[in-house]
Amino acid sequence: MIQLAYLLAATQGSILGEERQTRFQGFSHDARQLLPDEMFVAVRGERGDGHDYIFDAIERGATGLLIEEQRLRELSADKLERLNQITTVVVDDTRQALQAYAHDILQRWQPTIIAVAGGVGKTSTKEAIASILARNYATFRSWKNYNDLLGIPLSLGRLEPHHEYAVLELGCDHPGELQDLCNLIKPQIGVLTNITPVQLQYFGTQARLAEEFGELLYSLPPDGVFWLNDTDERILTLVEDYQRGEHTTRIQPLGLATIDAGKVHVGWEGLAFNIPGDEEADTPITLASRLIGRHHVATMLIAYRVARDCGMSREEVIEAIEHLEPLQGRLLPLAGIYESRLLDDTHNASPASALAGLHTLNELLPEGGKRIAILGEMLNLGIYQDEAYQHVGKLAAQCTDYLILRGESTAMIAEAARRAGMKSEQIELVSTHEDAAQIARQILGREGEAGRNVVLIKGSEATRMERVSERLMAKPEEAQELLIRQTLGWKQIIVLQTERPTWVEIDLSAIGNNVRRIREIVGPQVRILISLKADAYGHGAMKVARTVLHNGASMLGVATLSEAESLRDAGIDAPILIFGYIPYWQMREAVQLGVTLTLYSNESAQALSRAAQALRKSVHVHIKVDTGMGRLGIRSERQEEILALVREARNLEGLVVEGIYTHFASADASDKTYARTQLTRFQQILEALEREGLRPKVVHAANSAATLSLPEAHFDMVRPGIAIYGLDPSEEVRVPEGFRPALSFKTQIAQVKLVPAGECISYGCTYITKQATRVAVLPVGYADGFRRAPRNWETVLVHGQEAPIIGRVCMDQCMIDVSAIPQVRMGDEVVLIGKQGEVQLTAEEVARRLGTINYEVVAEILARVPRVD
Repeated sequence: MIQLAYLLAATQGSILGEERQTRFQGFSHDARQLLPDEMFVAVRGERGDGHDYIFDAIERGATGLLIEEQRLRELSADKLERLNQITTVVVDDTRQALQAYAHDILQRWQPTIIAVAGGVGKTSTKEAIASILARNYATFRSWKNYNDLLGIPLSLGRLEPHHEYAVLELGCDHPGELQDLCNLIKPQIGVLTNITPVQLQYFGTQARLAEEFGELLYSLPPDGVFWLNDTDERILTLVEDYQRGEHTTRIQPLGLATIDAGKVHVGWEGLAFNIPGDEEADTPITLASRLIGRHHVATMLIAYRVARDCGMSREEVIEAIEHLEPLQGRLLPLAGIYESRLLDDTHNASPASALAGLHTLNELLPEGGKRIAILGEMLNLGIYQDEAYQHVGKLAAQCTDYLILRGESTAMIAEAARRAGMKSEQIELVSTHEDAAQIARQILGREGEAGRNVVLIKGSEATRMERVSERLMAKPEEAQELLIRQTLGWKQIIVLQTERPTWVEIDLSAIGNNVRRIREIVGPQVRILISLKADAYGHGAMKVARTVLHNGASMLGVATLSEAESLRDAGIDAPILIFGYIPYWQMREAVQLGVTLTLYSNESAQALSRAAQALRKSVHVHIKVDTGMGRLGIRSERQEEILALVREARNLEGLVVEGIYTHFASADASDKTYARTQLTRFQQILEALEREGLRPKVVHAANSAATLSLPEAHFDMVRPGIAIYGLDPSEEVRVPEGFRPALSFKTQIAQVKLVPAGECISYGCTYITKQATRVAVLPVGYADGFRRAPRNWETVLVHGQEAPIIGRVCMDQCMIDVSAIPQVRMGDEVVLIGKQGEVQLTAEEVARRLGTINYEVVAEILARVPRVD
């Protein structure tokens, strides 16, 4: 409960207007998750500013606001009047104000503060300690995993005067943060769960991370207590260094080293183990809980030791521990499809927690069942990432029967698992949650006895692996209650980790959907080859390849050998057809890669045969017929030459003639006359081959346009490209309803400035301001594929409105006029392709403005623009 008087005293804030309410249930900094009667705190963050949502918060029932004075100056008179209708506290900096309030309220009410820190297990330990103490004492606990300099003060908005204990979780993702937290809360009791690799992208080494965790120990008062994990060598070293000084803080080992690991019982019903007797009894004491996994031995033991030290009796603590249950997202057992059992461990992932999850999966498997691990990426590991992934892959080979991996970096886990003896057919690399769940469905539907298979789902927070859990639950309607990150706010959040403030978002789910729509159009008997030329038309070839293969495609197509090589290096072993020219000096490499090549001359066929013989391998080939496109291929009127090539290729050692194909020049036109002429020419070639018994088993001709509008051209296989990405082949041939665009192109505003009338904008002074103009600078230019000339994009989207580009586009930047769009600030999202609010700027519209086609628009977004999904 927040009392206005205490808030004002602590923050030195002022009231705007009248005091309409003096008590609030708590703080909230997310208008989407705000509860009625809470005070909304407008916080400026790295990716947004809460001041943009103060009126949304009022609409959702906020009865108070905490805002910054400088933002008041930007508000119109009518908006200021609206703020006068609600209790509004004005401060210089809302973050500092929250911290001042937290420090003041702890000093005012003086609960005994127990701080829990460590690499992993902090939240479970904090909850266990608080749950047990709450049996006898009024106990406050920090909200979920709100554990930083913003989260702790937000949580303390619910602290009450009667609370005797405050159990607070402390996190750190950069040097100095733990010290700042300890200075803020002044703990009397410290608990350090472990020192395992987390957030090493900022700390660099585990030694520096250990130094950071040591701040908790050094912050404790002389009469304080420090509980340590006595099996963690880094913690023991930390304590040894501490004890060399003149300190009186009581150091208390947990006694983990005394636990007989062989007698720890791990089961679906929970965890049980014995600890040595204490001063009240010499006989061993049994601790049992409903927690899952032997790593929770430490959780239970910490809770037992702390509660006993705080005055609770042995019987009280033992009874309270029995009621401890798994938390959401932390090895929570769920009922899965096909009577399987799920271990939802999707809250977050670090190397230690991933290893613990795999061990638990292995221990809980019923006889006759299969172990499936679905793992997302582990993030923020810095230079430790490779080593960590190798450890996880090696253990996965021992503890799983099937391994499903989502995310590019998880290929390292796959490679480590293979080296440890796991077969390639037991490992699947995917790029979407849907594909991960679908593969698990297939395995569960065919493997083992019903009710005996177990699935572990785990990944870092940003990977949102709970979406996989939801798809595998026997009752997905219970996801809202049982899974983490199910609030409206989280449902709307897309976590982006980009290398630049200009990026491309790729909706791989849309690509999967579009492949399935193609499958519906062509039917089950026709194979699908997906064109991945030009890095999948700018969408990212590796991720797109995995997605399309899991959604109905059986072959991939690329333009060059280097494009095929990149796919093979990424572990993609599906058939790949190279459409383009392969010089003789690349043929051995092509054979070695196991790709399929395009042939259109006898000389190339002979050279390829020599390369195959030299490597003692065979290579599949497709014959290319030019029916009127004028590109690669033997002209269709030279029928005898085509037949001769097929005959020779069939007889050459090392060559396997698998297919024959052509390409349409105008299948995307409304008038199909020329396309049908080409089709007739191609069919004549096929008939001639048929008469001689030479027709290859795979015949294909249809690109996206023909796939959608010329069903007689489907033959044995179709080759869609642009349609797979949700884009129209042309204005005359559009993708049907149900297809979805996959690509959005975005940037952020780098600066906003007022430029006087008569001033030059950009190179050449081609644009002169006619009046005072609010100009926003964008960090995107023609070196990103954002066209400069002879035409440019014309407009972009800001705050759901079109803003015109002014002046020439530079190599890395451009300028837009935002005079007509209020409250535009540095960091605001700008959409170059995609949707913002109710307004959409499509690739097709951009192509019209540039005088080109949508293919070029998306394919020309350069590789230096990071792709995120």
